[in-house]
Amino acid sequence: MPLDNKPTNDSASSPAPKKSGNFSSQFAMAMELPFVLVGAVLLGGLIGFFLDRWFHTKPFLMLVFGALGFFGGVRDVIRRLPGNTDGTSSS
Repeated sequence: MPLDNKPTNDSASSPAPKKSGNFSSQFAMAMELPFVLVGAVLLGGLIGFFLDRWFHTKPFLMLVFGALGFFGGVRDVIRRLPGNTDGTSSS
């Protein structure tokens, strides 16, 4: 029974939790990304819809803000994907 607080290397139990944690993390991201994309489009479309009603420019602002929401949602999905850890693009 060691008296220090050093972690022990139990190789029999460590790969299973790491593997299941990786799977659950990927599954959670796969469930989250469609909501991020659809939510951005809906938010942009709703903002455009209410601005259209206010300025009486019926379909124009809804289409513009819906497109902005789409591009913002795609940008957010790409930013959240694994492999892009620093948030910048590597050219």
